[in-house]
Amino acid sequence: MPNISNRAQQMPPSPVRKLVPFALEAKQRGTKVYHLNIGQPDIETPETALNALKNIDLKVLEYALSEGNIEYRKALTEYYHSLDFTDLTPDNFIVTNGGSEALNFAISTLCDDGDEVIIPEPYYANYNGFTSTFNVNVVAIPSSIDTGFALPPIEEFEKKITAKTRAIVICNPGNPTGYLYTREELQKLAEIALKYDIVVISDEVYREYVYDGKQQISMLAFPELSENCIIIDSESKRYSMCGVRIGCLITRSKKIHDAAMLFAQARLSPVLLGQIAATAAHQNDGAYIRAVREEYTHRRNVLVDLLNAIPGVICPKPKGAFYCVAELPVDDTEKFAQWLLEKYTLNNETIMVAPAGGFYSNPELGKKQVRIAYVLKEEDLRKSAEILKHALEKYKLEFNL
Repeated sequence: MPNISNRAQQMPPSPVRKLVPFALEAKQRGTKVYHLNIGQPDIETPETALNALKNIDLKVLEYALSEGNIEYRKALTEYYHSLDFTDLTPDNFIVTNGGSEALNFAISTLCDDGDEVIIPEPYYANYNGFTSTFNVNVVAIPSSIDTGFALPPIEEFEKKITAKTRAIVICNPGNPTGYLYTREELQKLAEIALKYDIVVISDEVYREYVYDGKQQISMLAFPELSENCIIIDSESKRYSMCGVRIGCLITRSKKIHDAAMLFAQARLSPVLLGQIAATAAHQNDGAYIRAVREEYTHRRNVLVDLLNAIPGVICPKPKGAFYCVAELPVDDTEKFAQWLLEKYTLNNETIMVAPAGGFYSNPELGKKQVRIAYVLKEEDLRKSAEILKHALEKYKLEFNL
C-alpha cells in the first residue's frame, strides 16, 4: 500500500460535512432531513446570471486570464466603486475559484512552514484546512457567547503576536456566529497590524447581508493598511451562486498582488463560465440584494426567537451573514447531532445541524454549541425549531441529563 502524507493525515474533517453519511442513511430509511448544517441558500440565483449561461454563444471554452478576465474585473471594480472605494482598479483584483482559493493564495503568499496566523474563534472551520495545507499554525483567541461573540480585547491579540505571526484573519460578518465587527473594533485591528507590520486578511463574503439598519465596514475603509490588508470576496453567498466557484483576492499592495499572481498562474485560470455568470449577476443587482436581505432578516428573526423560546437554549441574535451559534442543554453536540440522524424522528422528520466544536481550535469550547444556517424558508425553519424542541426533551430523558 502506498504511504499517505503526514499533511493528508493531519487535515481536519469538515464539521459541516462529516455527518453527511448519517444523513444519507436517514434519507434512505425514508426520513425527511431539514438541512440546517450548511450555508447553501435556497434563494434563486439572479435571472441575469442564469440567462448569461443559457445564451453563451462561444465556439471555444478557452482558458481565462490567470488574474481573471477583464470584463469581470471591471464589473468588480464598478461594484467596489459603488461602495466608495473609488481608488481600486481592475489591477487590484485576482479572480479565484471561489473565496476558498483566495484564502489559499493569501496564506501561501504570506506564510512559510511553521508561521502563524491569529484568528478570533469560533471561526470558519475550513480556515483549519487552508492553514494545515501549508503547515501554518492557527493561534486562536476565544470570543464568548455571553458577549454575542464580540471581538476579544485587543490586548489578547498583542499577547499572541510572535516573530512568526504573519496575519490576523477575520470574517466580517462572521461565519459561524453572524457577528458584525464595529468600526472601533476594526480600527484596533488596523493599529495592531501596523504596529507589528503584519497583514489583516478580512473575509467579507457575507458583506451584503447585515441587518437592523447596520452596515458592514470593510477593512478597505482603512487606507493606512494599503500594504497590510487582503480582502477575500466571493459571489457564492451574495448571489446564491455557490456552484459557479468564483471569488477574488483584493489588495492595494502591489508586492502582495504580484506574489499572489504567481500562485494564480500556477493553477492556470479561474472558471470561465463562472466569470460570465458573475459578470451578469452584477448588472442592476440592487433590487435583488435588498429583497434577499429582507428575506434573511425575516428568517433570522423567526428562527432566533424560536430557539430562545426553547428551555435551556441560548442564541445571540446575529447581526449579519445567515448563521447563528446556539448553546444547547446537552452533554455533547457531536453526539446529539449524530443521534438526531440515527435514532430520532418526529413524524418521520429530523434536522441536521453542525456541531460547533469544529469551529474552535479546542473542540471542547464548542462541545455544547451548534451552528445553524437559516437558509431555509420560514415554514421549514418553524418545523425545524419544533423538531429541535421535541428532540431535546427526548434526548434528556434517554440519557438522564
